[in-house]
Amino acid sequence: MRFGFSGLALLGVVCLGVSASAHHSHGNYAMDDFTVMDGTITEVLRINPHSWVYMEVEDGGAEPTVWLLEATGPRGLENNGIKPNDVMPGDAVRVRCHKLRDGSPGCLLGFLTPMHGDTARGHGVEIEWD
Repeated sequence: MRFGFSGLALLGVVCLGVSASAHHSHGNYAMDDFTVMDGTITEVLRINPHSWVYMEVEDGGAEPTVWLLEATGPRGLENNGIKPNDVMPGDAVRVRCHKLRDGSPGCLLGFLTPMHGDTARGHGVEIEWD
């Protein structure tokens, strides 16, 4: 009976480990290189398990393209020194990110540089968001 309980406990630990590693996979993104883009923030969602940044990018079309940028969760942003008001809707930014493999307008956000002109909020300082 003791072996059965130990085996069940071990199976539970293995299943949790596989689930956690699958959740944090970056397989949807082309991780071999960074793409650099300039745009304007439309929304920042600091939610678990991942934060999301919406950014409008002028690409020569009639309307700007809205890009969805995946970042680490709120605790990870805080640990990287990013405060809630560092980047707000309307702010100009430059990002370095890994594009989605399927070509849709989404990226795994690696680094963000505020270009809003406010040094108190980190203007010109590149910070890691993943």
